Amino acid sequence: MEKTLIIFKPDCMEKHHVGNVLDRFEKAGFSIVACKMTRLTPAILREHYAHVAEMPFYPEIEKFMSSRPVVVMALQGQSVVSRVRDLLGPTDSRKAAKGTIRGDFGTEMMRNVVHASDSVANAKIELARFFLPEEIFSV
Repeated sequence: MEKTLIIFKPDCMEKHHVGNVLDRFEKAGFSIVACKMTRLTPAILREHYAHVAEMPFYPEIEKFMSSRPVVVMALQGQSVVSRVRDLLGPTDSRKAAKGTIRGDFGTEMMRNVVHASDSVANAKIELARFFLPEEIFSV
């Protein structure tokens, strides 16, 4: 069974969409195997967004992602990485179809409700960034 990292982003938290989004994940058959609320620090954000940390738009990402506490979660399920990405829709919420999470709740490229790992390899790295091994359970 695969695992993936989910971050309910500040826009999701602010607009009280966590329950709606989580309901979609559970209805898709995924199991929650780790969950906590946290505030993302500049250090963890720079590590998490290392692939764009030197880009001119990075300070806006850091400001947004640290603007309020977020919920980080690990989901487990069959092909969870690709299936969650399908449920979310494209990264740019303006291009996401209605019926997808981003199409229904997102508003733009950055304010797109949820971060989800984009590959099984990245999921392992990202889960280790946000959770200790003993914080992730199996079902």
